[in-house]
Amino acid sequence: MRRISYRLVAWGLAFAGLLAGCDPQRISELEEGVATEADVRAKFGEPVAIYNEENGGRTFEYPRQPAGQVNYMITVGPDGKMSALRQVLKPANFAKVEPGWDKAQVRRLLGLPAKTMRFELKNEEVWDWRYADGHEGKLFSVTFDRDGRVTSTAVTPDAMALNQKG
Repeated sequence: MRRISYRLVAWGLAFAGLLAGCDPQRISELEEGVATEADVRAKFGEPVAIYNEENGGRTFEYPRQPAGQVNYMITVGPDGKMSALRQVLKPANFAKVEPGWDKAQVRRLLGLPAKTMRFELKNEEVWDWRYADGHEGKLFSVTFDRDGRVTSTAVTPDAMALNQKG
C-alpha cells in the first residue's frame, strides 16, 4: 500500500512539473497587444480567479503552487487583448506586502499560496509561497492575525526544494 501512495505522490509531482515546464512555451506563444482572452484561455485554461480592473480590463490568476515556484497573473485589457503577463512570486512583490493588509489584498498580489497553516492557540494563520531566488528555493511566508490582517512576513529556505536536491 505504501508503494502505491509514494508512486501516486511522485506521479502527481511529475505531472505538475510537466505542466509548469510547458509554461515557457505557452508564454512565448502569447504576444502582448495581440493575444486575445480566448488565446490566453486556450494556452493556460480556466483561471482559478478573475479580478476586475478599474479600467474595465480583467486579470486572470494562474497559480503553479504547491509543486511549482511561480504564479502568473495575466491581464486582458478592455479591448480584449492581453496587456500583461507577469510572474508575481518575486522579492519586489513580497516587499509590497505590509502590516495591516487583508487576505484578499495579499492573494490579489501573489496568487494562491502553496500552503496555509492555522495556529489556533496563537490565533494566527500563515500562508507560504514557494519561489526561486536564483538557483535557491525559498519560501515567502505571511502571517495573519485573527482578523485576517498581515502582522509579519518572512523568507526562509524551502525545505521541499532542499529535499529534492539531496
